[in-house]
Amino acid sequence: MDMPVQVPVDDPNADTEWNDILRKHGIIPEKPPSPTPIIEQAILEARQKAHENRLEDKDLDELDALEDEEDEEFLEKYRKQRIAELSKLQKTSIYNQVYPIQKTDYAHEVTEASSKTFVLVNLTSSLGSNIESRVLNELWRQMAAKFGDIKFCEIRADMCIEGYPERNTPTILIYKDGEIRKQFVTLRELNGVRTKLEDLEKVLLDLGAVKENDVRLLKKRSDSDDEDDRDTKKNANKDDDDDDDWD
Repeated sequence: MDMPVQVPVDDPNADTEWNDILRKHGIIPEKPPSPTPIIEQAILEARQKAHENRLEDKDLDELDALEDEEDEEFLEKYRKQRIAELSKLQKTSIYNQVYPIQKTDYAHEVTEASSKTFVLVNLTSSLGSNIESRVLNELWRQMAAKFGDIKFCEIRADMCIEGYPERNTPTILIYKDGEIRKQFVTLRELNGVRTKLEDLEKVLLDLGAVKENDVRLLKKRSDSDDEDDRDTKKNANKDDDDDDDWD
């Protein structure tokens, strides 16, 4: 009776002449391919894509400022793209205000209107002491003016739903195609009384109501970056002043 032969193998993945012999005779499996070339190729493709899309987040003013740094034909492509986007927004921006509605108008102004665009409803507080509701009321007007292709409505919660708890205000209801796609009961899920325009814009982005490269967001990002730079310089100058105190 033939007994199986135990072949000594120190490391089956090692690149040795002995392991090559064992692999040739099927005693140990072939060594799996190294992931390094795949990773390197993925990194190379990511860098190439980032380079090709380096102007995606630039507005018209920023594109003009790059005339001496970028190929004119390449820049012109993005200029035309931005102009087309602005033209489209101008045509679709038909709301541009907050629409106060009554309960009897709800089906028409909200549910039916959501077949054409996203409709956001702010169920407001009936009490002037609700800070979150006051914060959202102001943000609602800013959002409506900025995103005129999206319809922003408001109605007192107790007038929309009888007995609606004051503690649940403000409530945000987001409609599309006749259905509620998202709802927020108070601003707890956003940032509470510290909720900002950026928090609401992120909600629109997550729902697909606006695109990542929306020109209305690009300018905001640029302004935010400039503000961060100013804060950094301000802090640096402050540190320098503090150092001078020790001289």
